[in-house]
Amino acid sequence: MQFSIKLSVLFVALVQGVANAAPHGPEYIVSDAEMDHWLATTDAELTYIGKNYNSLSPREAQDTRVVYCNRRNFNVCGGSCTVYNGGAACLNAPGTQCLFATRNVGFCDRSGCRGSCNQFSTCGTRMDNGFCWTPGTASITVPPS
Repeated sequence: MQFSIKLSVLFVALVQGVANAAPHGPEYIVSDAEMDHWLATTDAELTYIGKNYNSLSPREAQDTRVVYCNRRNFNVCGGSCTVYNGGAACLNAPGTQCLFATRNVGFCDRSGCRGSCNQFSTCGTRMDNGFCWTPGTASITVPPS
């Protein structure tokens, strides 16, 4: 009898856990809303490259947005930042100290997306606002969507 009660309690707990699980993407991914907020509130010097961003366009969901900057101050990324919006590309990014993106991107220590490369998803040092500390980055790989 006690086994039956414990099994019933366990089953109810499992069902509640599955029913209450919040669906979301990987933790490292920055949402478009989070990126828009950061872009609207930062005091970094911004340079835009790639396609113009239009959140109302259905094709925008296929694009990747990446922000990469040349300064880290404590746990904050800033300085001069480049904002990329577009599809698959190898971005020349010498002097990059930190980045964040709306999809998983790679960052490499040589130009041309060569050399030793790592993924945003495996960032070793997370910073404020979803940034990753990426010292020594010379190029960024934006994969196809």
